[in-house]
Amino acid sequence: MVNNGEAKISTNRKLLRGILMLSYVLICSVIVFLLSSLYSFFNTGADRSKILHTEVRKIDQYLPKVTWKEDGNEGREMNDQTLRNIENDYLDAWYVKFMAYRTNNYKGVDDYFTENARKNVFSIIDYNKTEDVFIDATTIEHHPDILFFSEDGQMIVLEDKNVVEYKRAFKNKELLIEATEVSNYKVVLLAEDGFWRIRHLVKEYINDFDKVVPANKSLDVKSIRGINYYPQATPWKMFGDEFDIDIIEKDFQIIKDANLNTIRVFIPYEEFGKVKVDIKKLNKLKQVLDSAEKIGIKVIPTLFDFYGNYDTTDWTLNHRHAEKIVSTFKDHNAILAWDIKNEPNLDFKSRGKEQVIAWLNHLIILIKSIDKKHPVTIGWSNAKDASILKDQVDFISFHYYGDYKDFVSAYDKIKEEVPDKEIVLGEFGRSSYSGIWKPIGNSKKKQAMYHKEMQEILTSKNIPFLSWTLYDFNKVPREVVGRLPWRVQPQKRFGFIDSNGNKKPAFDYISK
Repeated sequence: MVNNGEAKISTNRKLLRGILMLSYVLICSVIVFLLSSLYSFFNTGADRSKILHTEVRKIDQYLPKVTWKEDGNEGREMNDQTLRNIENDYLDAWYVKFMAYRTNNYKGVDDYFTENARKNVFSIIDYNKTEDVFIDATTIEHHPDILFFSEDGQMIVLEDKNVVEYKRAFKNKELLIEATEVSNYKVVLLAEDGFWRIRHLVKEYINDFDKVVPANKSLDVKSIRGINYYPQATPWKMFGDEFDIDIIEKDFQIIKDANLNTIRVFIPYEEFGKVKVDIKKLNKLKQVLDSAEKIGIKVIPTLFDFYGNYDTTDWTLNHRHAEKIVSTFKDHNAILAWDIKNEPNLDFKSRGKEQVIAWLNHLIILIKSIDKKHPVTIGWSNAKDASILKDQVDFISFHYYGDYKDFVSAYDKIKEEVPDKEIVLGEFGRSSYSGIWKPIGNSKKKQAMYHKEMQEILTSKNIPFLSWTLYDFNKVPREVVGRLPWRVQPQKRFGFIDSNGNKKPAFDYISK
């Protein structure tokens, strides 16, 4: 007879042995899984930011235009995925370098530069820290050409020609120098830890950037008789959820019947998707252009509405945004011209005049490189700044809301500064609001008189124009003029047609 105590001990030993063996197998399985995951990570080009704790998100922060030279290379053949990995890692390295020089911080440099290469980056950062200097820079274009790809797939030698690089150097927070350079680089990249690090980055050639771009001329500019347009119910939200092409087309017919031939519309940067332009918004813009062509009026799209950053880190994203819109519609028959931005000079004080002008200049260059047919302009808020970038734009556009008696002198001053280009009055008008917030000075009758006098001046001097605006509005977003009622209420009553659809006396003078 077996002793019950001994049987119980034997059973417990077997159970314990089974648990230990199962635990051993489980631990081994976990180790094998982790090792295989790491192996897979370092051999599939996975996002290293998940494991190396870097914070580069190139798709959201840095997208310069990259054009690879396709003439083959010495050494091992390369597939498309490898080329994409090289491009991603190479551009990430540039971005990290820019951020390091801007913040004088080593963060991320170890992940994108080999030990030897990062010494140069660190030495520049250390020197700049000592001198209280920082560098704000970005690149606009890269033209890499792979010269050699090693047989073991671990080394790349490439030449990056005609790199367009914009930079500003500051000392004690004061601007020292601003420059745009065109440079050639020789680059060696090594495959380490499953991605490409820069081993050498040597600048071999520097040339000044030619900022003057060929003119895009249009015979239609001189004949502009137009108006800035929003639908009555959706001012500043023309392409939103309440978009109605039937209403817009009826308005276009009103504009056409009023002897006008051009409208100016506004493309909000964020609403259109920023760098990832929303295809639904593009479709709405296409409907607007198609309707304009059908009715027989031209369109001047104004880009980057409600955008006010201008930061160098944003430039390549801004460029991809403009590139998508302009390339999509550059051949549309309704397009008359491109307006880079509405009243950017209002941002001079908050964002820096030099920074805003540089941003505008590089966008002009980009848009003209895409669309060589249509003219480009900037909608300056006043006559004083209208001649800025006069050599870059194809015609001058400025806004005027002053007394009509002073208009001719303001116009003549611009003409004196820019005698060889057409000058378009891009916005003008007068509010008919008369109420508690402005009881004296405005009325529908005075608005009509203002437009009568302005049309006489514009006709006598043969000045192209776009007035503000077709309709009175019930609501004005606070982003436009703020919340102060003495600013908001007059802004609602600039239209030639009131909010009930009735033509105001000024409508008789909507055109020449």
